[in-house]
Amino acid sequence: MTERIVIAGAGLAGLRAAERLRELGFDGEVVVLGAEPGIAYHRPALSKQLLTGAVSRADTLLADPLEVDAEWRFDTPVTALSPHRQVVHLRDEELRYDGLVIATGVEPRRMPGAPHGHQRVVVVRTLSDTVALQRALTGNPGPVAVIGDGFIGCEVASSLRETGRGVVLFGRSRPLLADVLGPDIGDWLTALHAARGVHLELGTTIRRWRPGPTSVGLEFADGRALDVACVVVAVGSVPAVSWLRGAKLPLDDGVVCEPTCHVVGSSTIVAAGDVARWPNLRYDVTPRRDEHWLNAVEMSRAAAENLLAGPQGSRPYTPVPRYWSEQHGVRIQVAGRPELGADTVLLESPVAGTRPITGFVRHGKLVGLIGLDSPAAVLHWTAELARQHPAPAVVRPRHHSEAAAGC
Repeated sequence: MTERIVIAGAGLAGLRAAERLRELGFDGEVVVLGAEPGIAYHRPALSKQLLTGAVSRADTLLADPLEVDAEWRFDTPVTALSPHRQVVHLRDEELRYDGLVIATGVEPRRMPGAPHGHQRVVVVRTLSDTVALQRALTGNPGPVAVIGDGFIGCEVASSLRETGRGVVLFGRSRPLLADVLGPDIGDWLTALHAARGVHLELGTTIRRWRPGPTSVGLEFADGRALDVACVVVAVGSVPAVSWLRGAKLPLDDGVVCEPTCHVVGSSTIVAAGDVARWPNLRYDVTPRRDEHWLNAVEMSRAAAENLLAGPQGSRPYTPVPRYWSEQHGVRIQVAGRPELGADTVLLESPVAGTRPITGFVRHGKLVGLIGLDSPAAVLHWTAELARQHPAPAVVRPRHHSEAAAGC
C-alpha cells in the first residue's frame, strides 16, 4: 500500500509541513485536514493590516493549495485519534495513516460570564472573526471595549485607534505585558497606549453584561457603566487538543513532545506550531510552547523532516525564538526567552545614533532581548544570543519511559 502521511491542521504549520515533505522527496499520499473552510492565511495581519483596511482578505492568503501536492480537505475537523490503530477519525469516516503531523494550533479562551456567540461580542483568532468584528463596527461609531492585555488585545486596540475608533482596553493590572516584556518596557508600553488615546481600565472588573442589537452595555463592579459598539474578547488561548482526549497521548498545556518534535511515546506522530510543547535544548529541558508565527514555520519543517527520519535519525529542534508586535507604529522585537532572565542590561546598537535594546541575563549569560524599532541591534544581539546558547550537536535518544518522566 502507498504510504500516507496525514496532517491535522491546514493552517500555516500544516501548509509548511506538507511543503517540506515534498521537498524531501516523500512520494506517498499527503492528506491535509483543516477545520476552517479555506486555505491558510497570514494570521498576524488579522489584528493589524486587515483590521485597519491596509490589506484585503485576498492579500492575507498564503498559497494556492494546488501548488502543494497534497489532498486538501477543508471544513473537515479531526474528531478523535486512535494511535494504536494509526487512524484519525473524521465526522463520517476513519482515515489510516503511516505518519501523523499534529498542527491543530490553539483556540480562543472563553471568558466566564461573557455572552459568547452574540454578534457584538467577538474574538480575533480566524479570518472570519475579523470579518465579524468589521461587521459589528458597521453602523455604530461608538467605542470598542477590548478585554485582554496580551499581544492580541494590545494590537487590536492599536489598530482600532489607527482608524479613529475610540477604544477602552481592559487588563488585569499595570503595566501592560509586564509578564512578557518586563516592568520597564511594560510601563513604557502602557504610557504609549494612553498617549495615543486608548482609555485604560486596568484592574477593573465587569459585573454585568447587557448585550443589545446595536450595542453592548457593561456594568463595572464599582458601579460605573459603559455603552460600546462591540466587545473584543482577547483573554488568551488554549491548545486545540480536545480531539485527543481519548488517545492516551501526553497532554499538558499542549501535546508534549521530545526535543525532536516526536510526541512522547510515539515514533509515528509529531507535533508542530502552537499546539506543541517541547524542550528546547538550547536553553534547558523544560517543555514549553511558543505561540508565534515564525515558530510555526520552523517547527513544522523540522517536524516533517524528523517524521521521515524516525526517532533514531532525528535532530533536536533548537531554534532561537523570535517574534514581533507592532503597536501605534512602534515595532517591538523579541528574541530568546526574556522570561528566564533574572536581571536586565542595556545593549548598545552597532549602528550609531540608534537606540539600545534591553538584554535579559541569567547566570551571566544573555537569555533574551527586546528591541523597540531597533532591527539592526536586534539582529546583531540575536547572533550573540545564539553564540552564548549553542544548539547541542546531538541528542541521546531516550527510552519512552525516561522521556515521560522528564516531561
